Amino acid sequence: MREDRERRTPNGVARWIRTYLPELVYGANDGVVTTLAVVSGVTGAQLSATVILILGFANLLADGVSMGASDVLSERSKPAEEDRPSLREASKNGLATFSGFLAAGVVPLLAYLLPVPGSAFAWACGLSAVTLFGIGAGRSFFSDRGWLLAGLEMLAIGALAGSVAYGVGLLGRLVTGGGG
Repeated sequence: MREDRERRTPNGVARWIRTYLPELVYGANDGVVTTLAVVSGVTGAQLSATVILILGFANLLADGVSMGASDVLSERSKPAEEDRPSLREASKNGLATFSGFLAAGVVPLLAYLLPVPGSAFAWACGLSAVTLFGIGAGRSFFSDRGWLLAGLEMLAIGALAGSVAYGVGLLGRLVTGGGG
């Protein structure tokens, strides 16, 4: 299947994206969602922007490495040896997952790193929504998916996860009787 994708694609970056599109999308979605989940949970608990940045970057780096390593291990866990990629090939998949995770996962933190007017949390949510939709819609360039539905699908899944994390932060604040 991967070989078919490689044959249908021009050289360069477009070929790399098409070859590793599932890993890039998987990593990017998880990067935005888990980082936004950290931001949402900390915001819901009314903790400081410093805590958001510390936990956000800890998540970004640790979870990004974990996602990439898990992709390598997943590829190397195929039952039949003839279907199992070499460690080098599996590592390319892991690198694609890690790259997608890092590139998209930093987006929610930009609202806390750059001077933005108004609520940094609102900006984090907005930037994350645009990123999720954009990555989802971008899949249409490398697959047979329609851009609008692909973008909305990824946006809806990410918004649900962010909402759950915010709710957990609110619940934590209620249970502990305050916060921040």
